[in-house]
Amino acid sequence: MRPDATTSTDNRGPIDHLVIVGNGMAAHRLVATLCDKPRAPRRITVIGEETSDAYNRILLSPWLAGEMQRDALHLPEHAATTQTGTRIETRLGERVTAIDRKARRVTTDRGASLDYDRLVLATGSRSAMPPVPGMTLDGVHGFRDLGDAEALARAARHGGRAVVIGGGLLGLEAAEGLRKRGMRVRVIQRSSRLMNRQLDATAAGLLRDELEARGLEVITEGHLSELEDNGQGRVRAVILDDGTRLAADHVVIATGIAPNVEPGRAAGLDCDRAIRVDEWLTTSDAAIHALGECCQFGSSTFGLVEPIWQQVEVLAARLAGEAGPGYRDRPTATKLKISGVSLYAFGPIEATPEHDVLTYHDPEQGEYRRLLLRDGRIEGAVLYGDTAMGPWLFDRSRDGMRFGSARRALLLGQVDTETLLDDQASAPQATDTFDQEAA
Repeated sequence: MRPDATTSTDNRGPIDHLVIVGNGMAAHRLVATLCDKPRAPRRITVIGEETSDAYNRILLSPWLAGEMQRDALHLPEHAATTQTGTRIETRLGERVTAIDRKARRVTTDRGASLDYDRLVLATGSRSAMPPVPGMTLDGVHGFRDLGDAEALARAARHGGRAVVIGGGLLGLEAAEGLRKRGMRVRVIQRSSRLMNRQLDATAAGLLRDELEARGLEVITEGHLSELEDNGQGRVRAVILDDGTRLAADHVVIATGIAPNVEPGRAAGLDCDRAIRVDEWLTTSDAAIHALGECCQFGSSTFGLVEPIWQQVEVLAARLAGEAGPGYRDRPTATKLKISGVSLYAFGPIEATPEHDVLTYHDPEQGEYRRLLLRDGRIEGAVLYGDTAMGPWLFDRSRDGMRFGSARRALLLGQVDTETLLDDQASAPQATDTFDQEAA
């Protein structure tokens, strides 16, 4: 029988040994959250395949752009023993090669065997590589982890030409970072506009104009056919399916991510695109959990921080035997990490006949706002230039607030809108009249 989603708790004593596979941001935050729990596991062992300490992957883009020092990436180290008595061991540069679910034991590539009471798979993801010829050539990079970022920074020291495949968040951030380090950069986007999953045509056009003014070249509706070999195992050009040939010393693939599902699949866990979990982040094995980019909840997989932080809170409470709500999918907002570009978006991109569309556009100032409302409630927003109101709009969208007559102030700003909301609260009849007229 499934536990109730609001009251589930584990009434046993603290877990003796928790093993976490993965040392990324999700694993690091899980350990930090557990250390504040009175019933934290007695021992926690973190096994990380990367040789570096845990770091903030969100900051890789500004680091590549030369906007911060490498030391700023690193996350705080965990104490060997916490105030609650939990002992923490971190094993770096070590890969789990087998999970014995019956014995509750993991084996690593160093020959170590570790027994666990609970196991958390937080193995993250990697860059998804399109199935076209040339993906294994030297000079072809992903942009997902510190190793990728360091390889790109080394490549940029020699200047030259780079082609970035993918005009989404990661692709644009990689492209701008390489440009700022002195490379000539082209971006190839399959869609007719940049960031087509987050931006409408107007905002995407403003973004393209800004990036091209900085020196990036953007090619939309470009479909990759192959990467050309220079005859010595190194990439020298990108070939598009219309025959266009683009010379390239380096190619960055930023067309999406692939969850690192292999450890779970090899252990016989229920997997789809990623490792399937329930609302408690529990896999098909009750002693094994999955967290972050390697897990799948319903049909959703994850690449943004906010839902993963929610998962951490749920899983930490579960592992500490605390009652609380299970994980639920919630909307997330998008921000672009390129210096000098302010962009904030959430919700649906395309308006339907049922949407009330509010738009403000000042081309001279480079400002654009478009809101989608349904029945007086905000469902989606795209803000470019002045994005200060974005988080407030996002919160009101998640709250399901009905704006009524205050709708007319939404494009003016938060203060004006809140003033009208206060007036509306004291005069409900005026709201009713407006709503009837709007209908």
